[in-house]
Amino acid sequence: MELMISTFTLAIAAAISIIIAQAIDKVSVNYISMIIGIIIGLIPFLNQQIASFDSEIFMELIVAPLLFFEGQKTRIHNVGRRIKEIIGLTIIMVLLALIVSGFSIHLLADVSLPLAFIIGSISTPTDATASEAVTNGLRMPRRVTSALKAESLFNDASGIILLNMSLLWFANGYINYGQTIQDFCISSIGGAILGFAVAWVIIIFRQTLVRSRFNSLNAQNLIYILTPLALYALAEHLHVSGIIAVVVAGLLHNAESQQSLLLNSRQVHMSQDLQNLISDIFNSMVFIILGLMMVRISRNKLFNGDLAKWIIVGIIVYLANLLVRYLYGRLIIRYDRRESIVFSLGGIHGAVTLALALTISVDFLGSQSYNLVIMSEAVLIILSMLVPTIVFQFILPHNVSDEEAHIVMDKIRSEMVKRALVAVHKMYLPQRVKRHVIYTLLNQKRVVKTREYIRVLLKTIDQPNLSKSEQYLQRLAFFRAFAIEREYLEMIGQKEGKYRTYILNLYNNVLLAESLIIEPEDE
Repeated sequence: MELMISTFTLAIAAAISIIIAQAIDKVSVNYISMIIGIIIGLIPFLNQQIASFDSEIFMELIVAPLLFFEGQKTRIHNVGRRIKEIIGLTIIMVLLALIVSGFSIHLLADVSLPLAFIIGSISTPTDATASEAVTNGLRMPRRVTSALKAESLFNDASGIILLNMSLLWFANGYINYGQTIQDFCISSIGGAILGFAVAWVIIIFRQTLVRSRFNSLNAQNLIYILTPLALYALAEHLHVSGIIAVVVAGLLHNAESQQSLLLNSRQVHMSQDLQNLISDIFNSMVFIILGLMMVRISRNKLFNGDLAKWIIVGIIVYLANLLVRYLYGRLIIRYDRRESIVFSLGGIHGAVTLALALTISVDFLGSQSYNLVIMSEAVLIILSMLVPTIVFQFILPHNVSDEEAHIVMDKIRSEMVKRALVAVHKMYLPQRVKRHVIYTLLNQKRVVKTREYIRVLLKTIDQPNLSKSEQYLQRLAFFRAFAIEREYLEMIGQKEGKYRTYILNLYNNVLLAESLIIEPEDE
């Protein structure tokens, strides 16, 4: 019951965050979610509704699906083509960042070396979802975007192995290099093999199901949603990287969807909708939890020496990572100066960094060290989002603003509907059918007020259903109207290149509406 109440509270808070972000489109949903998490933490009744944090549940139920869906946005061919670069980013650069940040924290903040390396290892994973929130509306260099995406998919396993090494160092007083290297190889390679094998079996099963009379869209969706959860749990049970396993599975599922566009279009489309839904909600939950944890840990400790140390350590680890990333981009990848700056700032931290920090037991580190780890990583996450949000506005070219695009798209939508209405008026239709078609098309322009909508809705309740012949004529009218709308959008899309993404989105909405009209009303 406690878990259910916590999940419900977080889900409602995530929905509120997303709604507010839509209203304030210039502010990332991550910031809004963090603020809502802080508000929840400050209100005793709401704070009590969310149970104590469980890192295993967090990793399996939130992080694993997020990385699985992130993997599905990447073509496996691109990963194979960049394998050397990925190894460099996820092993060499990660080790350099750990060494520089660890020694910097030790020397500048007077933190013991093992604890400094614990903080440094947690800071190594980056978050592609958080990066997209920061760079929304800006044009990133293509090479840098590809590198950041590949890095964020595979450096989580490195962070986990290095954290385990640092924890053993903290407990035993020495580093077992051989064991660390062995653990890394077994965990990463084993996770990749397991993810590939399990995903391959699932894909073959699903494709066999699609080609049989036993296929069920709902069953397929359930298998799809459960895949990252079951795979992550299996990988962790076998002591290999669950993170790598779900990422590799996501890459294979990307290849499957590319080959199934016409074979199972409805399933592919619904899978994409599920990806967007779950990713948005879970990403918002991550930052709500971050804000909540900051309040719980910092309560009654803001006016002693701890606060200053938390901030100092967070700044040190952020600057150390920034320096290593800039030099690696400049000297190893051979980016120019601007690309190197974007690459260094583009290493945004989010879900996995928070999850790693919260896997550590307070009894293991002691309350003071535990609080230092959690709060310094919180400072790191905030800085990694806040700094590029500001700097990128000055160094990256801007795409069309949402406000400008909405104005233009309103005009395009109005003209589109106007042409459709002209075509409908020219058709021979029963008056009742024509009124319904015209009213529905006007809804596309969003000019029908809520009060008018409710009035029509109440009136519709008392009206008899359309006859079979009327339903047939209504479908013909809609098909004709939608064909006119699509023809117009195809024409305007060739002229208005900078609004093409918005036009394609509107085109997609028209296609979706047309697919709904195909379904008979009595079904």
